[in-house]
Amino acid sequence: MARAAILVSGGGRRLRCLLDCAFFNEIEGLELAGVISSDPEAFALQSARSANVPAYVVDDHLFPNAGSYGLALLNKLKDIDTDFVVLAGFAPSLGPAARYYSGKVLGVFPALVPAFETLTEDDVCAAVLARGVQLTGATAYLADDEGRIGQILAQKAVPVQPDDTPATLQDRIFDQAQKELLIAAVRDFCAAHP
Repeated sequence: MARAAILVSGGGRRLRCLLDCAFFNEIEGLELAGVISSDPEAFALQSARSANVPAYVVDDHLFPNAGSYGLALLNKLKDIDTDFVVLAGFAPSLGPAARYYSGKVLGVFPALVPAFETLTEDDVCAAVLARGVQLTGATAYLADDEGRIGQILAQKAVPVQPDDTPATLQDRIFDQAQKELLIAAVRDFCAAHP
């Protein structure tokens, strides 16, 4: 079994699809070690607790700098015996956790990297529409040792519709690309690390 820690900062849409996969045993070899949120008010924590998955908070606002926060996050990941990390809408920097779990941090980004990779996830869809892009999508990746987008694992394109708003585009990218890529990346990791 590969023990995953899911890192969140908000609503937890990506977390919920992984919780469903774990509940229905759709990913062979996946065990959820816990959910860690940077925000004590994140709705994702409630989702984790409702699914009987341990939920923890490592509040980034309680630390004087990114380095001390990264050490606290790393310590929590070690405490819950994590084999790999899934970024599911996690906002803060991973700091030393990215290096410690090198090659074992998975994420999905709501664009076809390298497009828009310097933006925050919340800003991508507005930027896509502002630039007049006709085709966007999502990218599954392994984080580099700085916690940023590293090796691309897979990409899937999603067309931009003329009447899209940032919210409708974000929903379609999630439904048609991000969810599928995230599940496939976790499944592939578990298969390669039994």
